[in-house]
Amino acid sequence: MIIHDISRDTLTTPVYEGDPETEVTAVRSMENGDEYNLSAVSMCVHAGTHIDAPLHFWEEGSPVDDMRLNTFYGKCTVISVEGILTGNDMERLLPYCKRRVLFHGNGKTFLSHSAAIVLAESKVVLVGTDADSIAPAYDEVKPHRELARAGIVVLENLDLDAVDDGEYDLCAFPVKLGGLEAAPCRAILFQMEKGLN
Repeated sequence: MIIHDISRDTLTTPVYEGDPETEVTAVRSMENGDEYNLSAVSMCVHAGTHIDAPLHFWEEGSPVDDMRLNTFYGKCTVISVEGILTGNDMERLLPYCKRRVLFHGNGKTFLSHSAAIVLAESKVVLVGTDADSIAPAYDEVKPHRELARAGIVVLENLDLDAVDDGEYDLCAFPVKLGGLEAAPCRAILFQMEKGLN
């Protein structure tokens, strides 16, 4: 089995414009004569690779700790496509997809409102992207809210550079942050080596 780490480094990945910067403070340091190292991190819960729960854009949506854990683990499809996807694009792509879909678009793939509507009416439970947002900057709210109302989890800021299109097993459990709308996660793809069962 081949294991692909598709997470970005939370500490070094640029934050979404307007979000607070990630900062690390050395509380204790062996280099400075302390007996141990101890660090504190100040960060936005949307920094680096992270899960957006429905609560992010829908006040009645579930927080990240109330989502069913099997949402974050299971068969997924990686698709290379760039641009702003429409509802027609999604209708064409979904027959070839598992219930978890990851878009590899070099940070340039986004869902339009119509694409989100089609996804909301499908059996998809998680949609991911290597962009810093699943929605284009000029229309952040409507696609996010459509997915949120359907209970679809969003996985953002992936690193899919070393991953080919195809089917994988995804594992992307969020950190348990009770009552919050998002949480960082370590996203992993498992790939069965050819010829092995």
